Amino acid sequence: MGCGPEEESQGSARQAERRQSTRRRILDAAIRVFAEKGYHDTAVDDIVRASNTSKGAVYFHFPNKQGIFIALVEYLANQVLDRMDSAIAGEKGGINKVEAALRVGLEIFTSHRSLARILLVEVVGLGHGFDPRLLALRARFTEIIRRHLDRAVADGAIPPQDTELAARVWLGAINEVAVRWLYAESEEPLEQQLPALRAILLRSVGYQPSAVSHLLSAPGSRPLAESAASAE
Repeated sequence: MGCGPEEESQGSARQAERRQSTRRRILDAAIRVFAEKGYHDTAVDDIVRASNTSKGAVYFHFPNKQGIFIALVEYLANQVLDRMDSAIAGEKGGINKVEAALRVGLEIFTSHRSLARILLVEVVGLGHGFDPRLLALRARFTEIIRRHLDRAVADGAIPPQDTELAARVWLGAINEVAVRWLYAESEEPLEQQLPALRAILLRSVGYQPSAVSHLLSAPGSRPLAESAASAE
């Protein structure tokens, strides 16, 4: 006797869940392998062993090593962006929101050094085939910064300016600080550099704490101006 529609639907759901679980296990293993060996020295067999799956399972989900890496970068970037969105949602005003994104990014890189190495180091120099995806990834992070700098302009917290260019400068500065920290293999948490970095970035867009003192009294806002001023 055949299965009814409900049983078939449940079976399909369980199968999809198992496939998704296997895919996540492969990506989680790929984080460790790529971070340890680097992209060029990693073989698909290394990821197969680390994920405790089969080569057939890996190739079912990904066409090749580059496909695994591209999916991994997007997977990690989405995790970082989701964390940033959650942090930003609880802040008031453009300055506090963009500062929250900066803080969360540095905290994530400190606690997940492998993630940072993949997103900031291993993606560089993979060839022209990966360039459009890398540019799209950077554009997503730039857009977060630009959007909240625009909000800060609207708030009167910073003067009108080219926020697209400012966002690119911010992203470049953050990238340089984080990459230097990675190569130095420092045990010092990356977010310890946050006060000084934040002060420099805020000065670069003309932020004056006294100009937005009225914003700091808003419910849920944090005393950003005081913390930025103390870092100067």
